[in-house]
Formats: sequence, structure tokens, C-alpha cells
Amino acid sequence: MSTYARILLKLSGEALAGEKKTGFDEATCMEVAKQIKTLVDGGTQIAIVIGGGNFWRGRSSETIDRTKADSIGMLATVMNCIYMSEICRCCGIETEIYTPFACGTVSELFSKDKAVAAMKSGKVIFLAGGTGHPYFSTDTATALRAIQLDCNAIVMARAVDGVYTGDPKTDPTATKYTTVSYQELLDRKLKVLDLTATVMCMENNIPTLVFSLNEENSIVTNVSGTNTGTIVTV
Repeated sequence: MSTYARILLKLSGEALAGEKKTGFDEATCMEVAKQIKTLVDGGTQIAIVIGGGNFWRGRSSETIDRTKADSIGMLATVMNCIYMSEICRCCGIETEIYTPFACGTVSELFSKDKAVAAMKSGKVIFLAGGTGHPYFSTDTATALRAIQLDCNAIVMARAVDGVYTGDPKTDPTATKYTTVSYQELLDRKLKVLDLTATVMCMENNIPTLVFSLNEENSIVTNVSGTNTGTIVTV
């Protein structure tokens, strides 16, 4: 049984791409959807934000205007949410997609009341398009929506299996935290969330679970109370 009644699940675009590192790996996405269904069937209300890194990173181009580059990144998150929404539907999950800007018939404009009502009815909601503004990352969108929707926790399924004292790719002495405070993230400049998102989570007392998407059944395991990664708290 889930430890949390309502969660904001943040999925990394790169993690959904699997070993290909770009686009989608359908087997990975299907496995994620099956875990989501297990949680929903158990009564957990779920909102989902997906990064766009499997298609585009706003800061990866030095030639395109930052505002336009961020707009491309926001649209990448919309594509990811449409895809994952359909994968979830294939697994028998009802879904809704919300964006902060009009996307024709692809999505509805975000409304807290509509989003909460959808979750209470058993639907999984996808929050695409970030905040709708440049210069704000999907981390910030995740923190903002989690606060707005009164989520009990942010659940971050990533390519890395937790929070480390340094970058484990470059620092062989880096060790993984079981728990760590938001203040320590700020003090040690550990880039788990961006600065804005970290402060928002800290001020609103929302814990963040960070773990690897690649571990078997990791979303269900961590949301059910067994920590295989790192829990970030106030």
C-alpha cells in the first residue's frame, strides 16, 4: 500500500528513452505504466510531469534565442506526455493532459479544480508544457504543480539511483545519501533540483523521493515506503 495519498511523479525524458538516449523505449514506458496502474489501483492519486531531455534541452544551443529554445523544450514535454498518456491508456488507465497554454484539442488548459477532480475520479493527470514560460525548468514546474495540487510527495524516477555527495561519474569517492535535507542540497550545491524548485519544496515542506527508474518495480517500491534511493526532506 502506498505511503502517500497523492504524488507528483517526475519522469526523466532520458530515462524513458532507455539505452537509446533519445526518443522512446516502448518497453521501458510500458513498464512505467504498469507500475502506475498498480499504484492507482491501490488508491494513490497521481499527477505526472515529464522532462523533455530525450528530444531537446533548452540550454543546449548557443545559436537559438533562449526564449525560443525553451519553447521547443516545452513542446518536447507535451510530446512526451501525449505518448505516455497513450501508453497508460493501453494499460487500462484513464488519463487527462493539462498544459498552461492552448494546444488545440491535444490538452486542456490547467485548472487546479479540474486536475484534482480528475485525480479523485481515478484518472492519472499529465502536466505538460512546464510553467508555460521560458527560464523555468521542468523541476520548477514539478515543484509548482505539487504545491498547487496539495501533493504529499514528489517522486523523481531518474537515470541515477539517488543523491550523492558529488557526481558519481567524475568523483569515485562520492557516496549516496539515504536521506538529505534541502538545505544541504543548497549548501553543497548538489544539483538534484534547480535552485528555484529546491527553495519552493523546502518552504512548502514537500519531501522528494529520488531513485533509479531502471531498478525493477522501483516506483511502486519507493512510493510504498521502501527507500532504494534518497529521500530529501526539510
